[in-house]
This record gives sequence, structure tokens and C-alpha cells, in this order.
Amino acid sequence: MLTRGGGLGYAPGIRIAQVGSGRQGGVADIVWISVGAVAGANARFALGRVIEGHAGERFPFGTLCVNVTGSLLIGIMLVLLTERLLVDPHWRLLLVVGFLGSYTTMSSYAWETLALAEGGSWAQAVLYVIGTNTLCLGACAAGMVVARTVR
Repeated sequence: MLTRGGGLGYAPGIRIAQVGSGRQGGVADIVWISVGAVAGANARFALGRVIEGHAGERFPFGTLCVNVTGSLLIGIMLVLLTERLLVDPHWRLLLVVGFLGSYTTMSSYAWETLALAEGGSWAQAVLYVIGTNTLCLGACAAGMVVARTVR
């Protein structure tokens, strides 16, 4: 079930402080997240460059590929790390919060949406999808307007 553990925060009954060493924001947790984040950001950059080199830049295939693969990976990782394998919780911080958190936020968005739906909150899931897309596109457009008007 998706509700056994969340991506970067949301999951019924699971708080982010329960994920790591038991202390929210402990130094060890920060190190695990940071190592994963460096790897995830570099993986995103490298994959984007490779795909753009092959497909060109007329369509954002690099970003699309990163978002789709990140969504696939968060599904695999969270089921394995929260349901199938008995591993140190720091692996979740390294792979999910750190690596996938910097690789793509689409993976967290996909997981959290499905967690809402699987938990029976279909209306919330639909509102989350509509709200996220509307607000993020609107915020990006507003940012573009502000950046173009500031001299």
C-alpha cells in the first residue's frame, strides 16, 4: 500500500521525523540527504544532456524523461524500502529524499497523489493535481512577468 510511507513528507500516519534517526534534522540525516542530492542533481544534468544531444532541444524530452524515470524510481524505491526490505531508514533519506528530491520533484508529486487516491481521498487527489498544475504554471508565468518587468 502506498500509505505505509511517503515520499518527502505526505503519507498517512508517517511523519518525516520518523524516517531517519528519530531526531528531526539530525546531522546524520542531513549528510545522507546531501550525498543523495548531489548524486541526483548530477544524474538529472547528465541524463538531460544526453537526451538533448540525441533528440534536440525542440521539445523538453530531457525533462520529460527525468520526470517519468523519477516517478518510476520513487514507486520502486518506496515499495522496496517501506514494504519489502528491512533496511536502515537512512537509505530512504539517501535514495528518496536526497537523490530523487534533487533528481525530480515530479516523483514526490506522483507518489503523494497516488497515496491520496489509494487512501480513498479521490477528491483530494484530483484537487491536488489540478491545484498543483494550475498554481505552478501560474507561479511560473508570474515569475516570468516579474523578471521581464524588473530593470
